[in-house]
Amino acid sequence: MGHNYGFIKTAAAVPFSSIGGVSQNCEIIAGQINEASDNGASIVVFPEMSVSGYTCNDLFQHETIISKCEEGLSGILSSTRKLPILAMVGLPVINGSNLYNCACVINMGRILGIVPKSFIPGYREFYEPRWFSGSRSDYMPEIELCGQRVPFGTRILFCDENERNHAVAVEICEDLWVPVPPSCGHALAGATVICNLSASNALIAKHEYRRDLVNAQSARCICGYVYCSSGTGESTTDVVFDGDAAIAENGTVLAESERFLRKSQVIYSEIDVDRLAGERIKMNSFEGTGSGYVRTGFTGQGKSFSLTRVIDPMPFVPKDRDRLDERCGEIFRIQASGLARRLESVPGARPVIGVSGGLDSTLALLVSIRALGMLDRLQSDIIAVTMPGFGTTEGTYKNATLLCKNLGIDLREVDIKNLSGEVFTACGIDDKNHDVTYENVQARARTYVLMTIANRSNGLVIGTGDLSEIALGWNTYNGDHMSMYNVNSGIPKTLVKFLIKRVAEHEFEGDAAKILSGIAEQPITPELLPPDGKNISQKTEEIIGPYRLHDFFLYYFVRFGFSPDKIFFLSKAAFRVEYDEKTLKRWLAVFLERFFKNQWKRDCVPAGVKVGSIDLSPRGSWRMPAEASLRDYLDILERA
Repeated sequence: MGHNYGFIKTAAAVPFSSIGGVSQNCEIIAGQINEASDNGASIVVFPEMSVSGYTCNDLFQHETIISKCEEGLSGILSSTRKLPILAMVGLPVINGSNLYNCACVINMGRILGIVPKSFIPGYREFYEPRWFSGSRSDYMPEIELCGQRVPFGTRILFCDENERNHAVAVEICEDLWVPVPPSCGHALAGATVICNLSASNALIAKHEYRRDLVNAQSARCICGYVYCSSGTGESTTDVVFDGDAAIAENGTVLAESERFLRKSQVIYSEIDVDRLAGERIKMNSFEGTGSGYVRTGFTGQGKSFSLTRVIDPMPFVPKDRDRLDERCGEIFRIQASGLARRLESVPGARPVIGVSGGLDSTLALLVSIRALGMLDRLQSDIIAVTMPGFGTTEGTYKNATLLCKNLGIDLREVDIKNLSGEVFTACGIDDKNHDVTYENVQARARTYVLMTIANRSNGLVIGTGDLSEIALGWNTYNGDHMSMYNVNSGIPKTLVKFLIKRVAEHEFEGDAAKILSGIAEQPITPELLPPDGKNISQKTEEIIGPYRLHDFFLYYFVRFGFSPDKIFFLSKAAFRVEYDEKTLKRWLAVFLERFFKNQWKRDCVPAGVKVGSIDLSPRGSWRMPAEASLRDYLDILERA
C-alpha cells in the first residue's frame, strides 16, 4: 500500500482575474499553483480561459491577447518548473487556421498536452462559435507552444508516475452538459480523475443543477471529478460569474468553494483513486479499451499528507436528520415488503417471533406489523414468544410483554430454564459453569421452542439477527443463527435503534411509543448469563468490542475491499477523539479474526432482506471460503 493509501490530494483554484490582463492573471495562477503544491496537492485545476479571462469576447481574435497568453504561459512554466503538481490552465490556442478554447496541462516546466473543448455552446448567452472551433474540426495532433512540441487533442490521459491507479483526463465546461460527455470515454479508457475547466455563469437554481451534474457524472464514471468555474472578476456586461468550484468522488461532494467571493481562493480534498479502481473491477459492465488515447506521465507529490476530507465514523447512519429519517423509512419499507411477499407465498402463514425486549427482536416485530398491514391482515396474527432464561432481566421482560399487550399481539410465554436444565443433565453439563456451551444451550432451546410453535400454527419463524452479528459470528449455530426468513440480515447494529426510533415517532403514540423509545436505549445483550441483581451482566460490546468500530470496519472491508492497514488509517481519522491507536488496532484484529473464522456460519444463513450495498448472503452478496487464511491480513495490520 502506498504512502497515502491511494488518496490523491486535489485542488480547484479560482483566481480573482482581470479581463484581458494576462500578465496579472498569470502571476495569480503561478502563485496558486505554488500554494497548492505547498499544501500537498498533486492536481490543481483552474477555470476555463483563466489565463486571459473568459469574457474577452472579440479580443480573443486579437494577436495581442493570443501572443500574451503564450508569453504568460511561458512564465507560469518557468516559475513552477520544480513543482511536482499537475496544473490545468485555460487559454486560447491556435492549431492550423483555427482558434480553440483549450486546457493546457503542465507539470515540472513541461506542457504535457493541450485539450480543446469538444462542444462549443452557441445558444442563449453563449457565443463561442463566433471565436472558437470545436474538436470535431480538423486539427493537427501536435503543435508547438512555448518552444515545446506537445500533443493536441481530446484523448489524452495524464498518468501519475507515483500512483498506478491515478490517471487524469480533461473536459471543458459545456462538455459536461451534453448527453454523452467526453468524460465517459475518458473513464472507460482508465481515467480515475476528471478535471473540468469551466466558465458557467450564475443563474437562479443553476448552482444546484451544476452540482447535480458533477455528482452524477462522478457516480456514473466511478471517478473523482474536480470542477472549477470562473470567478467574480469576469465581466458583468450581461452575466455574472460566481466562482463555483467543487471536488466530488463517486457521487459525493468532498469540498466546495465559497461562491461570489471577491478574492482568489483554493479548495482542497483527497480523492481515493484505489477505491475507485476497486469499484470498477467489481463492475463487469465497466468495460473500455482506451484505444486511440495518448498516455503521458507526470510527476505527482511523493510525500505523505494529512487527510482533510471527513471520514464518517458511522458510515451506515446519515448525519443529516432529514436524510436519516428518509433512509430509515425506505429501509423499513424494504424490510416489510420482503416479509409480506414471503408470507404471501405460504397461505395463511403467521409470523412467529421470539421477543426479548431488545433491539433486534423489537425491530423484527415492527416489520412484521407493517408487513401484515400490507396484506390487509391484523397484527394479532403475529405470534410473539417471550422465553425467559437464566439471564433475563426484569426490565427487558417487561418491555417485551408490555409492548405486545399494548399492540394487541398474541403473546405466549415459554420459560426455557427447565428445558435447558434437562439438556444440561442429559449431556452431563455442570450448570454452574457459565461457559459458551451454557449460553448456546439456551439459544438453541429458544429456537427449538419457536420452530415447534411455528410447526403447530402454520407459522414462519422470523429471524432477528442483524448484519453486524452475522459478520462477527455473534450468534449460536442452529440457534438464533437459524430462522425461516430474516428481516434484519441487512441491517447493521448502529442503525437498528434509529429505525426503531423512527417507527416509534411516525407510526405509534402514547404508551407504545414510550416503550419503543425505552427499548432503543437498552444496552446490547443476548441475556444468556445470570444478571447482576436486576441489572444486565452480559453486555456484548464489553466482550467483542464497540459496534461503532465493527460496523466501520465491516463497511470498508466488505464494501470496498480495503486492506487492514488502510482501514486502520481511516479509523484513526474517523475516531481520533474517541479511541487511541492501540485500541483501534486491537478491535480491528478482533473484527478480522471473527469475520474470517465465522464464514462457515454464513455459508448456510436463511433467506433475508438485502437493504443496502453491504450484505453477507452466500447466495449472491458475499462468497468466501470458510478455510481462507487470515495470516497475511493480520501481518499487514501488525506492520501498520
